[in-house]
This record gives sequence, C-alpha cells and structure tokens, in this order.
Amino acid sequence: MKADTPRPARTPDGRYVVINGRRWRATDPDLPEDVAAQLRSHLMTARRAVATARRAENAEAERSARNRVQTAKVALGERGTPWWEQSEAERRARWREGLAALDEDTGEEETGRR
Repeated sequence: MKADTPRPARTPDGRYVVINGRRWRATDPDLPEDVAAQLRSHLMTARRAVATARRAENAEAERSARNRVQTAKVALGERGTPWWEQSEAERRARWREGLAALDEDTGEEETGRR
C-alpha cells in the first residue's frame, strides 16, 4: 500500500477491516512485508487475468486465474483457516506454500507450459 493511502478501519480485535461498511478478513499481520507485497502482486495479476479471460470468454483461463486468486488470498490469510486460529508454524507454512505455488505457476505461464 502506498504511504499516502489511508489504511482501512479495523475491528477492535484487528481480525477484520471495514471498507464501505462491509467487514472483510484482514491480511495476516505477521506476514513479512516483502512477502505480503509479493502475494499482493500475484493477487492483482491473477485478478487482471480473470478479467482478461472473461472478456475473451475463455472458461479454462478464467478458472485457472480464479484458482490463483484463491491461492493468493489463502496465503495472505484472507481466506481459508483464520490466521488467528493457526500456530506460528502453520501461518508461516501457509504463506510459504502459497507463494511457492504462485511463483511456480507464474513461471509455467511465462514459458507456455501447462
């Protein structure tokens, strides 16, 4: 997030952010910032891929892109088992595995392997 962009309001327990009156699960606050930035980059790339696939009416590409969105959201702690219910080791494994899967998927996409 840019330095001049205000952070969304959080619930008192810090588990959720509130955007336009709607509550969303917050990103795991223990994620190292460099990892969080990489995961957000993967997430935004995958979201753009969803839009591109929808415009092209390519169901297979859309499904693949949506799977990458899901992987990124889980790795960020925004979906799946709530981060506050996981041990430190489980949280670390969650983001490491998610980032590895997304990095691998990106490499396959760039080289044309599938």
